[in-house]
Amino acid sequence: MTQQSPDPLRNPDRAPSLAGVERAAAKVAALLPPTPLLPLEIDGATLWCKAECLQPVGAFKIRGAWHRLTDLTPEQAAAGVVGVSSGNHAQGVAWAARRLGIRATIVMPGNAPAMKLAATRALGAEVVLYDRVTESRDAVAAKLLDERGGTLVHAYGDPWIIEGQGTAGIEARAQLAVRGIDGPDKVVACCGGGGLSAGLALACPDAEIVAVEPEGWDDVTRSLEAGEILTVEDLSYPTECDALQTPQTWPINFAVLQARGVRGVAVTREEVRHAMRVAFEKLHLVVEPGGAAALAAILAGKVAPGKTTLVTLSGGNVDAARYAEILAG
Repeated sequence: MTQQSPDPLRNPDRAPSLAGVERAAAKVAALLPPTPLLPLEIDGATLWCKAECLQPVGAFKIRGAWHRLTDLTPEQAAAGVVGVSSGNHAQGVAWAARRLGIRATIVMPGNAPAMKLAATRALGAEVVLYDRVTESRDAVAAKLLDERGGTLVHAYGDPWIIEGQGTAGIEARAQLAVRGIDGPDKVVACCGGGGLSAGLALACPDAEIVAVEPEGWDDVTRSLEAGEILTVEDLSYPTECDALQTPQTWPINFAVLQARGVRGVAVTREEVRHAMRVAFEKLHLVVEPGGAAALAAILAGKVAPGKTTLVTLSGGNVDAARYAEILAG
């Protein structure tokens, strides 16, 4: 299991913070160029779209993975890491692990997109499959850790992951400042377990944060409304947003979201598909269904733009045949 460290920055029970996001941002900036922040005009409003689909692994997850793995002690690094992921976090962890020479095992659903499974394996990680409906990925990961040792690198319930994902907000603030724009005053983020939303809430403390989930998988939205963590009601509910299929958020994420007054909304399959087509036609970007959820909420009129609205295009890992089908309408 994860080894404890006297260093408070390496304490797995610590709370994520803005200072932690800023520290993570310096680490990410030394590794990767900023992703583009692209203006998109919609009904007279300018949306600032953060193109995380252009990351080396096709998603923002590389940020949190790098922050987490570079803070492992030498002993922890030698023991390897175990991650849980629908696919994008898997690639982020595998990419960082390969660069750092760390053994990585990723617990992934058997029905994850074939391209995400293949990409994770191609990066050198071992993939352990589980059934999304009948098994708990966290239980599978815990069993592996008991058997092999190592450090859990959770997809969202981890202070390093939250801080790492928030670096997208630090970048966006700097990119807006270069243009002489204060803000953002509103951040609309794709949401699965809440790692990105929580990170952006820390990174952009003066902004309104809206977390967007696919219908049927809107547990964070319902949890924020209820004031307590609720689970997805039907784990077999069909959705194309595989990147956002998480059974429930974790207390560490929920605490940040609740403290910042974050609200959630849910979008439909057709609203997501429309957003994917708009991203292709207007921004010339390939965005996967889960990565288009935030844009979908604005295009569908479920979230009104602010004065300076930051929108995450959080991933672009989509099967070519499925993407072609969606573009064709």
